[in-house]
Amino acid sequence: MHAMILAAGRGERMRPLTDSTPKPLLRVAGKPLIQYHVEALARAGVRQLVVNHAHLGGQIVDFLGDGGTWGVSISYSAEPAGALETGGGIFRALPLLGDGPFWVVNGDIWTDYPFTPPRLAADTLAHLVMVDNPPHHPGGDFVLADSGRLSADAGVRLTYSGIGLYRPELFAGCAGGAFPLAPLLRQAMADGRVNGEYFAGRWLDIGTPERLGELDAQLTAREP
Repeated sequence: MHAMILAAGRGERMRPLTDSTPKPLLRVAGKPLIQYHVEALARAGVRQLVVNHAHLGGQIVDFLGDGGTWGVSISYSAEPAGALETGGGIFRALPLLGDGPFWVVNGDIWTDYPFTPPRLAADTLAHLVMVDNPPHHPGGDFVLADSGRLSADAGVRLTYSGIGLYRPELFAGCAGGAFPLAPLLRQAMADGRVNGEYFAGRWLDIGTPERLGELDAQLTAREP
């Protein structure tokens, strides 16, 4: 199985930390955020990784290299200044991601999600991992029905964790350039072709220096 780590964002809300360091290389408990993902995906048996990059992307390439340190093979999808948004970034990287379903994980989250791939029905285009709504996003994103289907309808919403399993067919008809992922997902949901799961484990969106500091303190305190 392939996986893609999204690492091209500028990280404006993390400035000045991201003026000289790309957001995925910011450290918690002495380890860059992106390394946690590489290690988790490797433990789950994923061996082919793709990392996109734009802002200070050379630092990411220099740190991860070919992935051999973690027993994986890493390819890179370089993006122009300003990046291509999530949809455009994944679409650009599709030739590197194989013909089957692939994981996508945001490089600026931290989680202990196990990356155990669910079985996707042939007509399911995406499977999203949903979490409880954090204080900074109380309204959530999508509704997870008892059937496992996700919708953008009115109801009790959960937050999309930034972890999903996607089929390349979700991007059929797309053209190169910058575009968001959400409209593709909403259309697929309207067609009944997106599933989800609720994850009750540890998850944090590292959106501010304060949340980065909180995570660092938590993980450092857990170290023996």
